[in-house]
Amino acid sequence: MRARESVPAIVVGAGLNALGIVRSLAAGGVATHVLGRPGGIAMRSRHGCKHSLPDAAGDTLVHALQHLLALPSIPNGSRPVLFLTEENAVRIVSQRRAELLPLFRIDLPSVDTLHALMDKTAFQALAQAAGGLIPPAISLSDVADLPRLATLRYPAVLKPAYKHYAYGAVFQKAYVVASADEAAARWREIAPVLSDLIVQEWIPGSDSDIYFCLQYIGADGVAVASFVGRKLRSWPPRIGGTASCIAAPEHDAELTGLTCDFFRAVGFVGMGSMEYKRDSRNGRFYMIEPTVARTDFQEEVATLNGINIPLAAFLHQTGAASIPCKIPGLPRLWREPVTDRWARESDTGRRPEAAIAHVAQDAYFRLADPMPAIAAIWRRLVARWRLLWEKARSHTPPDLKGHA
Repeated sequence: MRARESVPAIVVGAGLNALGIVRSLAAGGVATHVLGRPGGIAMRSRHGCKHSLPDAAGDTLVHALQHLLALPSIPNGSRPVLFLTEENAVRIVSQRRAELLPLFRIDLPSVDTLHALMDKTAFQALAQAAGGLIPPAISLSDVADLPRLATLRYPAVLKPAYKHYAYGAVFQKAYVVASADEAAARWREIAPVLSDLIVQEWIPGSDSDIYFCLQYIGADGVAVASFVGRKLRSWPPRIGGTASCIAAPEHDAELTGLTCDFFRAVGFVGMGSMEYKRDSRNGRFYMIEPTVARTDFQEEVATLNGINIPLAAFLHQTGAASIPCKIPGLPRLWREPVTDRWARESDTGRRPEAAIAHVAQDAYFRLADPMPAIAAIWRRLVARWRLLWEKARSHTPPDLKGHA
């Protein structure tokens, strides 16, 4: 029996990231189980068996994973290949690796290495020690650190030192600050929720100067699969997540080399990526931040462009033969339709992809797997209806609201 039939894959998460992984594995005929939030977009796909995980807290996730192993559809002792799509799941699996690694296949670096790579302050130190080109930065955790802000050049970017869900519920992913005084004022505003922040000098350039290298590094430290892409737009602009992106083969050799060298220097293995900013003044690439032990939000752009990293990881983990890459004639552009439209409208319709012959691909829609797109459209319609309803109610005279 072939490995992809006898060994299943388990994808933890139900967002757009997870949907791309499920579709990537389905392209290789892998039996996949999705463990995620009910109603998540990946739960709408026709691919994979779905299992509800309302709460991704530590014990809940570990018990849910262990429960899956008792299902008749998962062969006894098969050790499914585990794919993580969210940072919280990475922390839990790493903390509970003594329980989980004997049961599942997933390559992870050492606890210390993983922790350092997930902390922006520690990553800054690792990159500098490895000789990587990275913007100067300082860490803030106390009022006594604020005078050090004067040592940086501005503008700069202020962001949390690590993923913090209470921070994310209140504040933006990052803030561009124009001076040391503005950075100090912003820190004072955020500190009651999260005091550990990092301020990094801004590299000149637009969102389309942000590049990334997605990789899977085997346990022997060798890159099994690698893909270099380029953001076109982010939302929010300048400091947000990917709204649209495309392959960037013109920089493949340079960025693959830089990423491999860094991951090798720090002893990283598993699923990971590195984000770079290309300095518009001199064309040099600066490391910005890594994503480690999980897939990237836009991971599917690699699959669309012929480099199926999740499938390559699965085949490597199970000892199966690799599949040759099939690079399309024109690069594929991956787009989250709503945030990409917002980004275009906020930037007076700027379209850096206009100079690149390409084929655009909606992140949700596939002719052979239409339900995620239908669900996404329905959610937008419901959200619009609720907004209009609340607006109408806010203009209803008080004595009539009880009858509205």
